[in-house]
Amino acid sequence: MRACRRTSAEETDVGTETDAGEGSGGQWDEGGAERLHCLVTGASGYIGGRLVPELLRAGHRVRCLARSPGKLRDHPWAGDVEAVRGDVTDPGSVAAAMRGIDVAYYLVHALGTGSGFEETDRRSARTFAEQARAAGVRRIVYLGGLTPRDVPERSLSPHLRSRAEVGRIFLDGPVPATVLRAAVVIGSGSASFEMLRYLTERLPVMVTPSWVHTRIQPIGVRDVLRYLVGSARMPADVDRAFDIGGPDVLTYREMMRRYAVIAGLRRRLVVSVPVLTPSLSSHWIGLVTPVPASLARPLTESLRHEVVCHEHDIARYVPDTPDSPLSFDESLALALRRVREAQVATRWSSAGLPGAPSDPLPTDPDWAGGSLYRDEREVRVEASVESLWKVIEGIGGDNGWYSFPLAWAVRGWLDRFVGGVGLRRGRRDAERLRVGDSLDFWRVEEIEPGRLLRLRAEMRLPGLAWLEMYAGTDDEGRTLYRQRALFHPRGLPGHAYWWSVAPFHSVVFGGMARNITQAATKGMSAHGADARRGRGKSHGPARRARRPRRG
Repeated sequence: MRACRRTSAEETDVGTETDAGEGSGGQWDEGGAERLHCLVTGASGYIGGRLVPELLRAGHRVRCLARSPGKLRDHPWAGDVEAVRGDVTDPGSVAAAMRGIDVAYYLVHALGTGSGFEETDRRSARTFAEQARAAGVRRIVYLGGLTPRDVPERSLSPHLRSRAEVGRIFLDGPVPATVLRAAVVIGSGSASFEMLRYLTERLPVMVTPSWVHTRIQPIGVRDVLRYLVGSARMPADVDRAFDIGGPDVLTYREMMRRYAVIAGLRRRLVVSVPVLTPSLSSHWIGLVTPVPASLARPLTESLRHEVVCHEHDIARYVPDTPDSPLSFDESLALALRRVREAQVATRWSSAGLPGAPSDPLPTDPDWAGGSLYRDEREVRVEASVESLWKVIEGIGGDNGWYSFPLAWAVRGWLDRFVGGVGLRRGRRDAERLRVGDSLDFWRVEEIEPGRLLRLRAEMRLPGLAWLEMYAGTDDEGRTLYRQRALFHPRGLPGHAYWWSVAPFHSVVFGGMARNITQAATKGMSAHGADARRGRGKSHGPARRARRPRRG
């Protein structure tokens, strides 16, 4: 443990007002605890999206740094925080976000962005530490990975090695840091939970790699959040890493068997073999679970070595309670209950998929000087706008895509085969969507409740694609459904792709338009014919696909 290495009075003065806000020095809540101003990076991700409301409940003020602040707007807590645009790789935006901040949470990493992700993580962490010092931030809090004590760092997986290095950068830096090191996080929607859940539920007999015998100390997401929030008020002289975990040490095989018991499944037969490498394991997991191989690989590589806590010193600063830390069985039961009650606040897919396109829908038809292919359909509906919107917002996941299920399934399988996410990500909520939600192999880019849903494709494509669904009325006040698919090709392969799938659009997109409107009409009938806006048959077939508009 090292003392704080501040070098000047100016660096510790966090109570002065700035253009971006003021430090909370001297501000206290009703219970007598200091009210801190916290910066959260990664607020659109799994942990960050859950940490923000916990910090607010603890009485703190919160600012979120996000590359796309619009992704945060539909969260229940959006109106209670300040969202600023920026990226941890950009010193200028980090400096602006740090002004007036007391505690800065670093919950991002560059995993999956390419072979240079370790260098990106290294550079981002150094930038964050330097700008925190310049802004007079009191503490950095970082959630990293639990690493085995007796294994040389060079022998660790790139994922664990990079996380360990980021933690070391913060601890070697000028700002006191709390580095929390966790192994497997169990919570509704976490990647580790989803992997465990689907492997156990879908495979009563499993041939597994040898890492299923590795000892692991999992932790419930509720305890991770408790430690993160409690770290904000640690004494100034605390500058160290803490191992955090639940009370149980289990092998992955035992975790699967206990999941089966808690979920009410029959006993699972697990047979391990030594031939499944982490790479092969990741593809196997990608086929069976919603977790793509690109994310499954670092998870499985992290399980090659024993990851068990060697101390529980965190309890000196964030005391345990009679209800915490949760046991593995308690964490599983709670996560399963949240899933079954559709109360999953965030999912592993909440953050943008590394390598997935993030370009917004072009408003300029001549965008990028290229072609923008379109398929547009329009159908009048014998139902209210509200009934139509309910169907639109409920699309995907278990409800499917209202057209030629085999075609969608094949497209999903092909995407998984080439390393994409496929169709198995499903939905966070069965009825409601918000900007930033993943939806099978789409992501919600824009939503105007009751009117517009725009999805951006995250499947592997030689170009960028969007799908829009619109509920409104025509000039005569009758309900109108509009559907628009857009594709911006990338080079010759993109053009070839569009024309190769164009013959199927009448079946896929035409069928979607017809079936969505029919589902809205049936839903309307179920709630009473008196609510209908008109009678008679549908007013004509869906429009044909348009030729590409050239730039």
